[in-house]
Amino acid sequence: MASVASAAVAIPSFTGLKASGAAAVARVATSVKAAPPPSPRLVAKASLKDVGVAAVATAASALLASNAMALDVLLGRADGQLVFEPSTFTVASGEKIVFKNNAGFPHNVVFDEDEVPPGVDASKISMSEEDLLNAPGEEYSVTLTEKGNYSFYCSPHQGAGMVGKVTVN
Repeated sequence: MASVASAAVAIPSFTGLKASGAAAVARVATSVKAAPPPSPRLVAKASLKDVGVAAVATAASALLASNAMALDVLLGRADGQLVFEPSTFTVASGEKIVFKNNAGFPHNVVFDEDEVPPGVDASKISMSEEDLLNAPGEEYSVTLTEKGNYSFYCSPHQGAGMVGKVTVN
C-alpha cells in the first residue's frame, strides 16, 4: 500500500469579487492513502512453446478421436445369410470403414470399378479377387476420401446377393 505522509498544497484565497493586490496563499498538510491495486482474478502465462505443445496435444487428440470413429461392417450374418451388415450406409470423407469377417466365409471386399466416383481407382481400395478373409474376426479396412457413391461386393458370394453401397459425404 502506498501512502503520502504530507504534501504542501497552495490554495488561493479569494476574499471577495475584487482581487486584492497580493493573494493570500494557505499551506495545508495532508495525508493520502492510496488503495491497493485490484488483485487479478485469473493470470494466464504461456510461452510460445507452451502454446505449441497445447496445439500438438489438441491435434493428437483429434487424430485419436478420428481413429476411434470407424464404421464396422460385418461380412455374413450369424444366421448364415451371405450379406454385408449393414449393406447400405453413409460415412464422412476420411472415415475408416472396417469390414469384419463374421460368418459364411470366405469373404472379400471388392469395389465395382464402374460404380465409384470419377477418378477413383477401384483396384486401390479393393481386396484382390483372390485375396480372402478365411477366419472369424479377420478384417479389411479402407478409408474413402472422394465424395460420392461406391458399390462393393464379395466376389465368392456376389451371385448370392452379397453386395453393398456406401455414400461418402
